[in-house]
Amino acid sequence: MRKLTGFIIMFLVSAMLLTSCIIKDGAWKDNIKLSARSVEFNAQADSVIITTKGEWWWVCSISVDSNFFSGFTINPDSENYKIEQDCFVVERSDKHTLFIRLDENPVNTVRIVRVGLEAGDYFDTVTITQKAKQ
Repeated sequence: MRKLTGFIIMFLVSAMLLTSCIIKDGAWKDNIKLSARSVEFNAQADSVIITTKGEWWWVCSISVDSNFFSGFTINPDSENYKIEQDCFVVERSDKHTLFIRLDENPVNTVRIVRVGLEAGDYFDTVTITQKAKQ
């Protein structure tokens, strides 16, 4: 009887642990609602305006060819701000507009720029693929 009781308790604890791993508390649904998640640029300098239906979001990461830029700080509650580096400008123009500009791609390989956005516990990314220099 003790073995059966121990087995039942072990089974119930295991079931609860597995269930808690499957249910993701705090994983929010899309509250940014981007107009585009991927954009293709030619090799020349180019820009894009991405709009959102959500209002409460901020830029949380920027990478160029897997090199992350961490030297920027923004106020998530700010309606507008600009992040400038040597080859790009990322600007939140207002609560519904994200502007991204890339300089000309100077190399013979494709350049990938990813702009990460966050809104509470929801994360999204705009990926720009810029063609190689001809």
